[in-house]
Amino acid sequence: MSLVVITGSAGLVGSEAARHFGELGLDVVGIDNDMRRVFFGEAASTAWNVGRLRDSLGKGYRHYDVDVRDREALVRIFGRYGRAIRCVIHTAAQPSHDWAALQPVTDFDINAVGTLNLLEATRVYAPDAVFIFTSTNKVYGDAPNRLPFVEQATRFEIADHHQYVNGIPEDMSIDESLHSLFGASKVAADILVQEYGRYFGLHTACFRCGTLTGPQHSAAELHGFLAYVMQCTLSDTPYTVHGYLGKQVRDVIHSKDLVRAFHAFFDKPRAAEVYIMGGGRESNCSVLEAIELSQRIAGKVLRWTYAERNRRGDHIWWIGDLSKFRAHYPRWQLEYDVPRILTEMVEANRDRWKPCATKASVIS
Repeated sequence: MSLVVITGSAGLVGSEAARHFGELGLDVVGIDNDMRRVFFGEAASTAWNVGRLRDSLGKGYRHYDVDVRDREALVRIFGRYGRAIRCVIHTAAQPSHDWAALQPVTDFDINAVGTLNLLEATRVYAPDAVFIFTSTNKVYGDAPNRLPFVEQATRFEIADHHQYVNGIPEDMSIDESLHSLFGASKVAADILVQEYGRYFGLHTACFRCGTLTGPQHSAAELHGFLAYVMQCTLSDTPYTVHGYLGKQVRDVIHSKDLVRAFHAFFDKPRAAEVYIMGGGRESNCSVLEAIELSQRIAGKVLRWTYAERNRRGDHIWWIGDLSKFRAHYPRWQLEYDVPRILTEMVEANRDRWKPCATKASVIS
C-alpha cells in the first residue's frame, strides 16, 4: 500500500490534490475538521466536499475529522500508516488576516504549531515521504508595496525598468515589513518546513502562492477574492472594494495547475526548496478587472461600492516570478488564465450561487 496524507482535504487545494493523487493510484488519507466553517460561517463549510471525495475515490479515500493542533491524533494516524506514506500535502490553515487579528493565539497554533506537528510526525514515522507545504506570498509582508508603481486605467503596474517587471522572485526580503499576524504565523511555518529539509534531510518544499482559486472554492467574505467576486455577481450580493481605487493586482492560479506543480515536485523531490507559485504574468487581474470580467462572463451586473480605506498590509501589486520552479520542472505549464477560471466557476456554480441575501465582501 502507498498513500498520500492531505490536510485540509475538503478545501479547495486539498480536495483537488486528493482527486489528482487518488487517480494516480495512491490511497488518500484526508485530514479535515471543517475549521473553515468556524472561521467564516456556515456558508463557507467544506463538509459538502467530503461527500464528493468519498463518492469519487470510494475505498481509496479515508477521512479523519482531526485538527492539525491535535498532536496525539496525528501521531496515531502517522503511526498507523508509517512508511507507506509517500507524500504529505499540507494545505490546512487559518487563511485570513482579519480573523488572525481577532484570535492570534489560535491562528499561530493552527498555522505554525500545526505545521510543526505534521513535520515531526513525518520525520518520525515517514522520513522518506515528500512534504509539500502550501505557503503564501504574505510571508513578504507589505514589502512589495515599496516597489515603484505606475497607475493605469484599471490597475497599478510596476515600472517597466524595474528588475521585478516579470514578477517578484523568491529572494525578496521577508524582513522589516508589516506581515499581519496571519503572515507572521505562515512565516514561522514556512521556515520550519525549510529547516526540516535542511537539518533532517527531508524532501520538503514551500509553495509561496498568490491567489488560489477554482470552482470548488468555498469563498467567504474574508477569504477567496476571485471566487467571491463571481459568487457575489451571480447571487446579487453587494460587494465592497477596499482601497487602492480597486486597482490592486493579484496573480491567480487554478487549483489544478497548483496540484500539477505538486505532482512535479513529488516525482522529482528536492530538499528545503522554496518556490513562488501563482498565475505570474499569464494569469492576473486587478479588482476592477475581476469585476468587469465577472459581469461579462456571468451576464449580470455586480452591485459594488468603494471604501476609501485599504486593508492594513494589503498588497498594491503582486505578480510572482515563476522562473525558478520552471527551471527545475520545465515540463510544467499553466493551463488556466483568469477568464477561463471565471468561466468554469459560472458553469460549475450557477445553481449553487443563486441570488440570496448575504453581507458585503472584502478582498483577501
